[in-house]
Amino acid sequence: MRASDSTATFWRDPVLPHIVTRRACHSRACYKAHSHPTFSIGAVDAGGSVFTGSGDAAVRLAPGSLVLVPAGCVHACNPLPDMAWSYQMLHLDAHWLQQHAPALDGDTARVLHCPDLYAQFCAMNALLFSAAGAEEKDLALLAFLAACAGTAADALPSAYKPVPRQLEPVLAVLQAQPLASLQQLAQAAGLSRYQLIRAFRAATGMTPHAYQLNAHINRARSGLQSGTALAQLAHELGFADQSHFQRVFKAHAGITPGRYRS
Repeated sequence: MRASDSTATFWRDPVLPHIVTRRACHSRACYKAHSHPTFSIGAVDAGGSVFTGSGDAAVRLAPGSLVLVPAGCVHACNPLPDMAWSYQMLHLDAHWLQQHAPALDGDTARVLHCPDLYAQFCAMNALLFSAAGAEEKDLALLAFLAACAGTAADALPSAYKPVPRQLEPVLAVLQAQPLASLQQLAQAAGLSRYQLIRAFRAATGMTPHAYQLNAHINRARSGLQSGTALAQLAHELGFADQSHFQRVFKAHAGITPGRYRS
């Protein structure tokens, strides 16, 4: 299945549920800091972009760069100011990756500078978008991942930090009550709201509110793929209305939920 807007095209297939991939051309879309439950591989095709993780460091990516982003890594990758860029982004189910390419699994984002590997990624992604069979596509993906594992990478500043024990009840509340208030979260940690915001951001790279929004959008992706109506999703995820949901979704995903679903 393909879904596209003026710059982006998605591909996914229920026969290969561990893969979602996209291509974007001449895009000016900017993303808020976010994370995915998937392992992601990005490729810069044209223009310049800046990759930021949960730390303060920013890394400039050039055409031909590949960046590997672990599941759960808080990051953003945006075009240089007043410029457009073209890129590809592959998302892989994290459990599938652990089973089939464990050498790539980790907690640190990495950049690969290898023209041959970039060309192999482009060919593999083009194959995914083609009418080729599922087995041929899966084999091409596995071959690419094996090549990645054998290529030296520049490690970016680690986004992984062990969550302090004091914040573990907060994560438990967020898991059980996705719409929990800041006051409820602060009470779970035994902190003031201000103290919680500072401690939570230092540990996760996001404020509690941003963390909640990111979790809502990741749940929305699954709901959209299963066909849940936009209005129902907006209500279930606690958005003020459908327009609010659409604005937040696009800020995180770079595409409207309607386009993503179709």
